[in-house]
Amino acid sequence: MNLADPVTAANTTPDDRLFAPGRRAACVGAVALISMLAFESIAVATAMPAVAEALGGLSLYALAFGATLATSVIGMTIAGQLCDKRGAYRASLLGLAAFLAGLLLAGLAPSMTALVLGRALQGLGTGVLGVALYVGVGQVVPAPLHPKLFAMFAGAWVLPGLVGPALASGLVHWLGWRWVFLAVAAAVPVAAALMLPSLRRGGGGTGATLHWGGLRWAALASGGALLLHGAGQHEGVGAGLLFAVGAVAAWLAARQLLPAGTLTAARGLPSVVLLRGFIAAAFASAEAFLPLLLTQHFGWSLTQAGIALSTGAVTWSIGSAIQARVQGDTARRRLLPSGFALAALGLAVVMAPVLVAALPAWLALLGWAVVGLGIGLSFPMLSVLLLKLSPPQSQGANTSSLQLSDALVSSAALGLAGLLFDPSTRQVLPVLVMACALAAAAAVVSPRALPRAA
Repeated sequence: MNLADPVTAANTTPDDRLFAPGRRAACVGAVALISMLAFESIAVATAMPAVAEALGGLSLYALAFGATLATSVIGMTIAGQLCDKRGAYRASLLGLAAFLAGLLLAGLAPSMTALVLGRALQGLGTGVLGVALYVGVGQVVPAPLHPKLFAMFAGAWVLPGLVGPALASGLVHWLGWRWVFLAVAAAVPVAAALMLPSLRRGGGGTGATLHWGGLRWAALASGGALLLHGAGQHEGVGAGLLFAVGAVAAWLAARQLLPAGTLTAARGLPSVVLLRGFIAAAFASAEAFLPLLLTQHFGWSLTQAGIALSTGAVTWSIGSAIQARVQGDTARRRLLPSGFALAALGLAVVMAPVLVAALPAWLALLGWAVVGLGIGLSFPMLSVLLLKLSPPQSQGANTSSLQLSDALVSSAALGLAGLLFDPSTRQVLPVLVMACALAAAAAVVSPRALPRAA
């Protein structure tokens, strides 16, 4: 099934294609840039042990990941303002500059401290770009093609998920760890040259005055994210205290940064934003601990565990392609809760061989494939719904909220996962139970995200 095939809808013509002239370069550039963001994320996770050893910075290992997530919250907040009031083009310029500067600083870092600063700049850039890409390309592409557009965005993660770990290992072995960052930096200008001209024609926003009062709440959310991330790196009372303070900070910031009613699952847009946080957190926490389950509990090799993760990436892409081709409001209304329910079912299947020793270990692989399929069916629909429920002048702010929910809830879930995981026993079942509960909660809440049927 080709993600670039045209979509036929009631209000489109046969010539309305995703890669039609006038938007082809924007779509190709956006996919290239998303693929680079995906590769950078996956490759850095693979290469970071070698980086920390080379720079003598094992004490800052966790912060090299936490800083990126924390600063992305600030980037998302900035992008929401810029996209709505100055246009996605200017926001993309800022995001590209920060991301490229972070890659260069990390790739040339003389110390682990400098590398962490580079990672923080990368997080700022990816936070801005995550919003600007969805808004800018979403404005270039007609609304009837949005399901296919966001399926294509999801598909852009597949190839990096398949080849990223092996390619990163090869770069470290043959050229040195610095090229994990520098190779991506060399490719960024190419993607930018393809994408930016189309975004520039997309408009300059409302021109209204920029208001940066929300940045103080973004800074509080960023600090809370760091505390939540740090909680999983400590033990005892200190861990609980860090988690509690981080959770309170993130909660207070979320009340200000997310649409009113998000934390109470109000119907419509607030529930869409909440659902993004739920399902992103379920996937992130399960994915982080699945390799440990497969290698430590079932005795699989790292290569076999990597194949399992790649299987989930492939079925995610398949699910995204399926949802892009579903026609009719009734069918699409059923698809969103069904996707979340499939994700919860898949996580239950992953846990089954742990709970019942007589069951074969390969059920975990099957379960993870089902998880990927379920999230592929539902995840892109949240972006489609968000743009459908947002007036043009609010699409930047609301897309920012969607990704803020992703970052904040995922931070909380990963922090809690760190507290639930016992390194001495290496038992990951409590983490998987939490992830399954989040996916099940998304299935229950999801009908509230849909407009009332006529």
